[in-house]
Amino acid sequence: MTDQPANDPASPAAPEKFTQDQLDALVQLHQRFLEGRLGGRRAHLKNTDLSGLSLEKKDLRQASFTGCRMTGMNLAEVNFQEASLYACDLSNSDLHQAQFIRADLRGARIENAHLRGANLEKADLRVGGLTQDNIYDTGQVVNFRGANLSGAKMMGCIAARADFSDAILVGANIAQADLRGARLEGADLSNAEIDGAQFAGANFRSAILTGVKLKTLQTQNIDITTAITDDNVGLSVSDLKEPLPKLIENHRLWVDSAGQSGQQLDLSNVDMRLLKSLKMEKLTAIRALGAKFIGMNLYKVELQSAVLDGADFRKCDMEQADLRGSSFKGANLSHAKMAGVDCTPLLLGAGGSTKRFSPCDFEGAKLRYADLPQAQLKGASFRNADVSFANFAGADLRDCDFTGAQMTGAIIEGAQIEGAKLGKIEKPVFTMRLKDEKSA
Repeated sequence: MTDQPANDPASPAAPEKFTQDQLDALVQLHQRFLEGRLGGRRAHLKNTDLSGLSLEKKDLRQASFTGCRMTGMNLAEVNFQEASLYACDLSNSDLHQAQFIRADLRGARIENAHLRGANLEKADLRVGGLTQDNIYDTGQVVNFRGANLSGAKMMGCIAARADFSDAILVGANIAQADLRGARLEGADLSNAEIDGAQFAGANFRSAILTGVKLKTLQTQNIDITTAITDDNVGLSVSDLKEPLPKLIENHRLWVDSAGQSGQQLDLSNVDMRLLKSLKMEKLTAIRALGAKFIGMNLYKVELQSAVLDGADFRKCDMEQADLRGSSFKGANLSHAKMAGVDCTPLLLGAGGSTKRFSPCDFEGAKLRYADLPQAQLKGASFRNADVSFANFAGADLRDCDFTGAQMTGAIIEGAQIEGAKLGKIEKPVFTMRLKDEKSA
């Protein structure tokens, strides 16, 4: 078959190239449409070249960009909820923290795109029939770190070598997908459908695989020894010497009597997930080193002066919890909901010469993507902790110590920071390569 001449009617027309001004005008009309104002018009582009332009932080809900070239664009924090991006070329674009809830991304090309922290809940990522070239032969190198892909449709998608570290893939359908060599460290794949998916060379270290058919992984010789499965990790809460309510009762006696009666509750290395909830429970001064609380409801739990070093609190609801004076050294609190928690120093002793304060200690802990708006954290230590992309908006960070902490993408807008040792909060750097640079 010979190539058609450029002026042949059968040749596909070159996509119309938009300027930034044209795109801005389109966005303004779309905004009027969303607001129901006179003269508004839904953004509807087809096979248009938008490469290199910016839509940063724009609201493009329900917009249509079918088959558009959107390479190398700044699309950070854009709201694409329920938008159509069918067969779009999004390669080399910055899409971090963008919203793609229920968006149509079938056949979208996303090679070398950055979707760190993006929300793709219930998005459709299935391979479509209008991809522009055969990129899928080699796989897409995509950054999905910390992204929310809950319920996403990814059947048959090609994401070989993609980075899904700390991503949420709860209930996602990735059947028949190609994830060879993918990074899934710390990812939550609870109840994900993985039949027929390819995972050769993938990294599942510390991944959450509850409700997943592990046979698909085991037949591919994937090492899941450090992953969280339906099997208990260590001792189950059901294997304790006495029922937990009885142990808690004895512990409260121990607390109230200053150790004169009862017995301190020690849940170290116990897998607590079977309980699902300890909401509003009084657990002052417990020991739970290395315990597994993953995904539990710990709303308003009282955990003052507790020793929780190395415990796993990923995705826990800890909103308004009382954590004063507790130790979380080396604990994992990634994606934890911690709005309004009280982590201020705990007063110990009656006063006078015995009076002293015990601050919260998060040294070496992981709080990646943790949500801590309005949290009371005065005096807490985050030395050498990883708080990348954590949300501290409006929090009290006075006198906090973040020496040696990883703080890339951390949010501190509106926070009180007097006396805090914050170090440098770096914005995420995304390197975008154009096609011709890749071959150079």
